[in-house]
Amino acid sequence: MKAQIVETFGGPEVFRTAEIETPSPKAGEVLIRVHATSVNPVDTKIRAGGRSIAPELPAVLHGDVAGVVERVGEGVTAFVPGDEVYGCAGGVKGTGGALAEYMAADARLLARKPSNLSFREAAALPLVTLTAWEGLVDKARVQPGDRVLVMGGTGGVGHVAVQLAKLRGAEVFATVSSEDKARIARDLGAHVAIDRRALSAEEMVARHAGGLGFDVVFDSVGGDNLYPAMTAARPHGQVATTVAMQTFDLTTAHVKGLSIHVVFMLVPMLYDLNRAHHGEVLAEVAKAVEAGKLRPLLDKTSFTLEQAGDAHARLASGQAVGKVVIDVA
Repeated sequence: MKAQIVETFGGPEVFRTAEIETPSPKAGEVLIRVHATSVNPVDTKIRAGGRSIAPELPAVLHGDVAGVVERVGEGVTAFVPGDEVYGCAGGVKGTGGALAEYMAADARLLARKPSNLSFREAAALPLVTLTAWEGLVDKARVQPGDRVLVMGGTGGVGHVAVQLAKLRGAEVFATVSSEDKARIARDLGAHVAIDRRALSAEEMVARHAGGLGFDVVFDSVGGDNLYPAMTAARPHGQVATTVAMQTFDLTTAHVKGLSIHVVFMLVPMLYDLNRAHHGEVLAEVAKAVEAGKLRPLLDKTSFTLEQAGDAHARLASGQAVGKVVIDVA
């Protein structure tokens, strides 16, 4: 089969088109004819040298996949050949990736593709949706009436977090960096779009959270953004963050008695812990998509398998609005 492989870590230029052996599904796996995959920040970090979670070189990267089941391995009963599926199921240590014509994947990590989405639309959803779900549903347990602040409301994870919080019955606020993004955030379901360039965290609280703070703050930006996230949360509130790989002063969290949740949705795949939960979540998400209550936001660009490096460069540019998708078939 044709694949994009990396033989060394580095920039987007390290991708190389190669003919490699088509994988065979092991027990519990299915072989997927890949139609599309999307680019996530973790994919770019692995490509650049994320050795702690990277597959052995030479490697096929990317976790997000949408395609058609070609064959099923021993013991698989949930899917049959011809089923259209989607999931985040590889591209890390011990797995194959989706930047290839075929991908062998643990069936537990998959669900049937939403019937009203194209393959490229479906490929945009798995990792970001599972991340938003882990932060808002599994950990913060958002309830109807909660005031939820989503930082980065039109980003890959953020645009799904806005929709999930609304589905949970929350009053949703989203930070954005332009009027165009404010329009997109409101269209996705945010009750209020906040220009992060115009208001500090303290001003957001004063204007939109009764001076006390938001019940839940979902930080999809990472880095030093955890500090304004803690500032924006109410006493005994909750903060979920997708990037916490640095040293932080947690004084604000201590004084407010905050609960801080670190979200890393690859854990079930890396450690083989409760993988079935991911498939179950994606099945629930498919129902929401088919009911018109959740949809992916795709960047305006399109890329082929041979243009994987260009797709990575597009995400790194910071110019993408929504998910960058690669069409494989």
